[in-house]
Amino acid sequence: MEQKKLNPELVKLVEEWKGKEGNLIMILHEIQNHHGYVPRELSLELSKMLEVPLARIYEVITFYNFFKLSPPGKHLIKLCMGTACYLRGAGIILDEIKNILGVKEGESTKDNLFHLDVVRCLGCCGLAPVLMIDEKVYSKVKKAEVADILSKYIKEE
Repeated sequence: MEQKKLNPELVKLVEEWKGKEGNLIMILHEIQNHHGYVPRELSLELSKMLEVPLARIYEVITFYNFFKLSPPGKHLIKLCMGTACYLRGAGIILDEIKNILGVKEGESTKDNLFHLDVVRCLGCCGLAPVLMIDEKVYSKVKKAEVADILSKYIKEE
């Protein structure tokens, strides 16, 4: 029976972090940064390589909000809910996005076009409320503008 070849990128990460404090979290961060989520097959492989139970890996992944278990949507929506944005109506903007896309925070649309995340600060407090899609920042967003903003990305498809 032929043994499956190990993922060379994962082997390199494990070698780099093996024996170091907090290595599991750091390796998971690297995987997440590369793939946008932590694929199950890499979790299984990591479990064997680190000799850590798969349940422990999933404990870490599900405990920290940062880690995702499924691929994010093509366009990442970040809505700031920091103090300035919140006070200037970010909650209303959030409700409108959720209503239009049919998702909750941390979810991707069924067509995997959008992924919605709520963040604490985007560093644009003077422009509140702020919405960021991919790398583009939308400032002083109003509820009536949300559909038009999202439609630009839908039309691209």
